[in-house]
Amino acid sequence: MVTVEDKTAQPSTTHEKSFALSSNEEALGHELAVNVSGHRQELQRNFGLLSLCSLGITSGNVWIALGGAINVAIYNGGPPGIIYEFIAASVFYCIIAASIAELASAIPSAGGVYHWATITGGRYGRACGWFAGWWNALAWLLGFTSIVQIVAAQTVSMYAVMHDGFETKQWHVFVTYIIITWISVFIVLYLNRALPSIEMIGGFTVVAGVFLSILVCAIMPHVNNQPYASNFSVWGNWQNQTGYSSSEFAFLAGMLNGAYAVGSVDLVTHLAEEVPHRNIPKAILFQYVFGCLSGFFYIIAILYGISSFDEVLASPYLFHLAEIYRQAAGSKAGSVGLLFLAFVPTFISGIGCCVTASRVFWTLARDGATPFSHFFSNVNQSTHNPFRAIVFSGVFVTVLGCIYVGSKTAFQAFVGCFIILSTLSYVTAILPHVVSGRQHVRPGWFWMKGMAGMVVHGISCAYIIVFVVIFCFPFALPTDAANMNYASLITGGLSLFVLLFWFVRQSRYVGPRDVVLDRHVLSKDAL
Repeated sequence: MVTVEDKTAQPSTTHEKSFALSSNEEALGHELAVNVSGHRQELQRNFGLLSLCSLGITSGNVWIALGGAINVAIYNGGPPGIIYEFIAASVFYCIIAASIAELASAIPSAGGVYHWATITGGRYGRACGWFAGWWNALAWLLGFTSIVQIVAAQTVSMYAVMHDGFETKQWHVFVTYIIITWISVFIVLYLNRALPSIEMIGGFTVVAGVFLSILVCAIMPHVNNQPYASNFSVWGNWQNQTGYSSSEFAFLAGMLNGAYAVGSVDLVTHLAEEVPHRNIPKAILFQYVFGCLSGFFYIIAILYGISSFDEVLASPYLFHLAEIYRQAAGSKAGSVGLLFLAFVPTFISGIGCCVTASRVFWTLARDGATPFSHFFSNVNQSTHNPFRAIVFSGVFVTVLGCIYVGSKTAFQAFVGCFIILSTLSYVTAILPHVVSGRQHVRPGWFWMKGMAGMVVHGISCAYIIVFVVIFCFPFALPTDAANMNYASLITGGLSLFVLLFWFVRQSRYVGPRDVVLDRHVLSKDAL
């Protein structure tokens, strides 16, 4: 008899509880294809290591996110602040990535932190998993929203650069936003088997785009006889323009900009049921090595290529890289060309974020953790994907886009919660892992041995706990309704919804399981 251990039913390290597959199920062998969550394997394993790495660097989108936020990051220390805050954020997020990779290797489930928190939480696993899952799902829905808005801003800005006198209106961005949202959704819905190829195209454009952008920003000012920024202005001219008297606190608060660029740690883990499991930690490693290095060299190149920060900050273009590229390339045509190099991977990034957001929501639904769970947990047998969860993601993003038309400030308040919600979901899985001495998790092939693992996980938790608080402070002083940081309000409101729904659903909610599967049951392409 082939057995499958049920770890959630009896959260202990002895794993004495187990349930057996029926003789009919045992006879099915590979056709049953149960995965490590205890659910029947329903998704096709279309992704390989190369396509998964491409998804990581494309949807991670570090250099574009970093450059696109330069108009905000500049106030926390000027150009040196942008560089050093990015380096600091990258170091801490690499440590968090190691923690995530260990859990992903041990429990390779599409639920990601939702599943891990359920296991590491031991006797409190159901509650830990519930909150981690919902925080993570909301974070990725907001992440999808943010990427679509960036693509819409890029599109409108490219048009504005080539049309003098064009005045950008919020409805221009909204219409573009809706079109991009549903193009992305329809690609994810109906081109499921083509997604790995699309992501590999995205990976190529990310690599080529950052390489060409660095070359242009480094070479063209010299060709056009334009001056470069001085070494002192790039590396040493610290300028605290936040209104905070403490430059140290301004530095810590400014790390939010770097965190937003590198903060998608669990991105590839949600495709664990669509890829051989050993590839997940490898893809995380590649995502962070490439993302951090490319972001570092890219931000240096564009900072040297900027001749006037005042013109960048006063730019009429919604996407401020348009003005930066105009200065560096010396022409509007050059600016549009460089913007297009950023547009293609960012658009494909939106497709990847749609995939991730829908997978997270679907895993919650299949465990009964969402409204209308039976409806949203369905996997379409024609398209071989969670069709209804994907459509829900599109509807969610569309509704938030309507907020953008009414109030840009309110819209930014929602999408600005991505980092806080995602890191809260991480710490809900990692902290119990540390407190329990990592006893609730069977080691995967990537496992940090001894004290090294405990130190890495401890630093991850400490960083998240401290910086979740810091990232809720106002961006600048004095504050008003327009520049206030509403992250704590939005995060608190969403968390209150999650808590209330917990009381409604807890009596029927079980949560995911961690199972040990006989190789006769676990399909060999999952190894």
